[in-house]
Amino acid sequence: MAALITRVFMNGNSQAVRIPHELRLDTTQVEIRRNEAGELVIRALPADRGAALLQALQGFDDHFTQLLQDDRQDSAPPQEREAL
Repeated sequence: MAALITRVFMNGNSQAVRIPHELRLDTTQVEIRRNEAGELVIRALPADRGAALLQALQGFDDHFTQLLQDDRQDSAPPQEREAL
């Protein structure tokens, strides 16, 4: 797809960008950041991020959970340090 030119405008105290129909996002929230080259990057966020996390966690089976618990039990106890 060729680059599109769009309008930047003020919306209250915030700057806004009109997103053309061809690039419409199917979400209510986005993440926006500036990359190393100074360009703005907009990434659509899933509608229900909590549900996506819960779904990912369901992929851990009992064997994996047991390995985590065993590793935790085998770790060294916390170091004692003098109070600040």
